[in-house]
Amino acid sequence: MNKRIYGIIGISSIMSNWNADFTGYPKTISTGEIFGSDKALKYPMKKMWESEGEKVLYIKSMKLSEDKKGEIDLVPRSLKERYEYIFDEKDLKESKDSKKVLTNLFSAIDVKNFGATFAEEGNNISITGAVQIGQGFNKYEDSYAEEQQILSPFRDASEKKKKKKDDEEQEEAKSSTLGSKIVSNEAHYFYPFTINPTAYNEFIKLGVTDGYTENDYQKFKQAALCSATSFATNAKVGCENEFALFVESESNTYLPTLSEYVAFEKGEDKNTIILKCGDLLNALKDKIESVEIYYNPYTTIIDTDIEGVKKYNIFTKQEV
Repeated sequence: MNKRIYGIIGISSIMSNWNADFTGYPKTISTGEIFGSDKALKYPMKKMWESEGEKVLYIKSMKLSEDKKGEIDLVPRSLKERYEYIFDEKDLKESKDSKKVLTNLFSAIDVKNFGATFAEEGNNISITGAVQIGQGFNKYEDSYAEEQQILSPFRDASEKKKKKKDDEEQEEAKSSTLGSKIVSNEAHYFYPFTINPTAYNEFIKLGVTDGYTENDYQKFKQAALCSATSFATNAKVGCENEFALFVESESNTYLPTLSEYVAFEKGEDKNTIILKCGDLLNALKDKIESVEIYYNPYTTIIDTDIEGVKKYNIFTKQEV
C-alpha cells in the first residue's frame, strides 16, 4: 500500500465506563481531563478480529494447569504459551529459525497492525507497528462519574471472623455483600491514529512479510468503525463507535494530530462534532486522495468545511 492514512476514531460512553483506572473511576490526567488509553481501543479490536477467526497474539487466554499439589487451576497463558497455541508450535525453545518466528508474528493480525515486542526463548524481536494510535481525550466538558451501589444475591462466607481462647471460629455472614459500579454520565472520546506502511520495508526485504496491504487496512478500518459497539461487556454496554475520520494521502504527506482539531457540543436533539481541520486539509488537497467521515446521523451533526469530503452512516455504511 503506497499511501499514508491519518484519522480519528470517536467513542461515545453513555452511563458506561470506557476506560477505568485502578480505583474504578474513568481515567484522568493531572488536570482532571478524562481520557482513554490506546489499549482500551485496541482490545475490542482484537476481540472482534479473534471472533472472526483471525490470529491474535497479544490477548489474554486461559488454560487449565496442574500445580505441585495436583490441583487444577485456571491460569492465563504466558506469551510463549500463547505463541505455541495459535501457531501450533510444540515448543518455542526448539525453534532456531528466526525467519519462521518473524513470519508467524506477521501473520497475526494484531502484530501486523500494532507491532510487537517479542523477547522469548532466544528470539529478541521488536516490530514497530504500521498503525499508531494515540490517547483518546474526552471532549464533552460536562462529564462526571457516578457510583452505583450493587447488592449481591450471595453472602460473603469469609466475613465476620471472631477469635476464641483456644480456637478460631468463623461466624456465618448474615447479610449479602455490597459492590459498586462506576460509570460516566456521558463522555465522548476522540482517538488520533496514523498508518505508515513504510514501517515494514525492512521486513519486506527479509522476506517475512508482504508489508502492510490494502486488505490489512480494510480490516483495521472495519474494526475502527464497529469494534467498540460489538464489545458489549457489563462495563462497556453503552459504549459505541460514533465517529471516524479517514484521510488518505500520498506517502510523503505529513499531518499533525487531527484529534486536536475536534470540538464537541451537546445539543437538545442532536450533538455536534466540529472539525476545525478544513483549512489545513484544503491547503493540501493536491496531496490528499480522499477524506471520509463515518458518524451516527441519528444522534450527531457534523460541522466541517473540508472540501470533497464523503459522509457515511457508521452503522449501514451508506453515504449520507
